[in-house]
Amino acid sequence: MKRYFSIVAALLLLSSPSIKAQSDAGAIFLLISPGARAGGMGEAQVAVANDAYASYWNPAGLAFQEGSELAVMHVNWLPSLADDMYYEFLGFRKQFPTLGTLGGHLIYLNLGEQVRMDEYAQYQGTFTSYMMAAAMSYSTQLSPSSSFGMSAKLSYQHLVELGTGSEKGKGTSTDFGFDLGYMKKGWLTPQLDMGVTMTNIGPKVSFIDPDQADPQPTNLTFGLAYKAFENDQNTFSVVYDIDKLLVSSYPDMDWDGDGLIGGYDKNGKESLKNNDYNKNGKMEIAHKDPLYKAIFTSWVDDWLLGGDIDKAPPGEDSDRIIGGWEWAGDANGNGSRDPDEMINTASKYGAVFGDQNWGKYNEWGQKEVGSAKDRSLQDELDKLVHNLGMEFWYSSYFALRTGYYFDKTGKISNPTFGVGFRFSNYGFDFGYTSGAVGHPLTNTMRFSMNMQF
Repeated sequence: MKRYFSIVAALLLLSSPSIKAQSDAGAIFLLISPGARAGGMGEAQVAVANDAYASYWNPAGLAFQEGSELAVMHVNWLPSLADDMYYEFLGFRKQFPTLGTLGGHLIYLNLGEQVRMDEYAQYQGTFTSYMMAAAMSYSTQLSPSSSFGMSAKLSYQHLVELGTGSEKGKGTSTDFGFDLGYMKKGWLTPQLDMGVTMTNIGPKVSFIDPDQADPQPTNLTFGLAYKAFENDQNTFSVVYDIDKLLVSSYPDMDWDGDGLIGGYDKNGKESLKNNDYNKNGKMEIAHKDPLYKAIFTSWVDDWLLGGDIDKAPPGEDSDRIIGGWEWAGDANGNGSRDPDEMINTASKYGAVFGDQNWGKYNEWGQKEVGSAKDRSLQDELDKLVHNLGMEFWYSSYFALRTGYYFDKTGKISNPTFGVGFRFSNYGFDFGYTSGAVGHPLTNTMRFSMNMQF
């Protein structure tokens, strides 16, 4: 199946949590969750992580595992949108009694064949896109009930061989990062386990233009696993993960309240060039915080930080002026503020920003003046991703699983189901993601196999 290169990013955004934040991060394929077991449990595993997939979910979980294990998974990715995208995963672990446990994994995501177009929309042939990552993990017990783990990873993204038109360089990126994990068995009660991870910590990801580099999808996850029932034959567990993407980004915003976006250089002097700052030297055009800031600001960037937003419809450029238009009334009776119903208050009243006649809308009828006051804590809470799962084991041979994946901002609310079998040292798992008809993740089926030795 052939597709335009421009939709590649959109396909990945639809496949991962927090679409708004994802669109401001690079290497987002690192957030695609491996393992059919996890896939059947709403992708909640951070406090479980008791197999070879722990190198991805929580490297701290490796410390409690004995022996050696290999794990493989295959999934046709986004089957509702494409027929030639697939994701492969290979994981391993090995315990060294006096040193700790080593683990690691390999990831390969094939994005299929794309159609190349030049800057004049002329057909230039086809090309293939793919992404890969490799990680090595180490974990050790801090006490009989707690452990720490970390992973170092190297990722490679091959989107396109070269840029379009005057763009120089290749559409490829090689990046490194690392993960940190902690696990506590019997936290608060003997039946409750807890896990915490911070993943994809590293420098920004850039392709053709280094000035447009994006932060890695640094993700903080807190997980709980509660063993609700256990006897000689049956075990029933409930697991829950909550994810927070530590990416902090801002659109064009009036930080100092002067009604303009920028107009000054970084030294706070008026300028016609490099004038993306306000008089205080604060950048006002769209930008993202570096990781050392985003760890803190990502919790309030859609709530307390910034000012009024300079908005524009998709495909339109912002005008760098906050407001300046008023609504003349609903002339066509459709209940919305349409461009032909807006009046420029500067032309009509000679108004300037701050005057009582200065309109609070832009020319497209979108509210700009006072838009900062419309943000609330709820906007931050909406960005959290929730993963809930349940697992029932009959003896140690057969498992039934179900779960729910909820991301309000990303408009993902998918139930999941799965089964598992264990025979001797072999394990086979199947995970199924359901959902609304037409949703990209609907009908995603994961198949995985484990082998202990």
